[in-house]
Amino acid sequence: MKDSQILKKIRDGDESALDFIYKKNYKMMTRLVINNSGSEEEAKDIYQEALLVFWQKAKRDDFVLTSKISTYLYSVCLNLWRKELDRKSKLTNEMKDSEEFNDEDKREREKIIQDCINSLGETCRQVLMYYYYDNMSMQEIADKLGFANADTAKTKKYKCKKELDRLIKSKYKASDFLD
Repeated sequence: MKDSQILKKIRDGDESALDFIYKKNYKMMTRLVINNSGSEEEAKDIYQEALLVFWQKAKRDDFVLTSKISTYLYSVCLNLWRKELDRKSKLTNEMKDSEEFNDEDKREREKIIQDCINSLGETCRQVLMYYYYDNMSMQEIADKLGFANADTAKTKKYKCKKELDRLIKSKYKASDFLD
């Protein structure tokens, strides 16, 4: 089928022309995306979007095709894929910026907490460090610090945690921890 026949069918609303174009150009259009860092799924989506653009333009009375349909579709696919790559790049950069901000924010929060832990008494500091940083069990903490049992260590950890919370709240506002 010639391009002029395809255009006539499109203007007449004959969707068999769309099916013909789809099958005829599928490999070339999807290869364009796949060879430029795209997946097969992305290639299919871009090609279908390009076909939709072509179909809508071709139905207009003022549409003049100055190249082969395959060339037109190729340029539409290329432009759509470039826009998608640009969007992905911006998204990736935003994620990196966000991660950097979150890492910096996290380090700042950890420093605040560490400073407050260092302000606690020796026993509280040891209990919290052993539990949160060394991931020791209550029984291990009890044995290490000479407590009667794991329940005593658990009670001490609870009281120390409450003291830490009070200390943090007295030195810092909630807005220091919220974005």
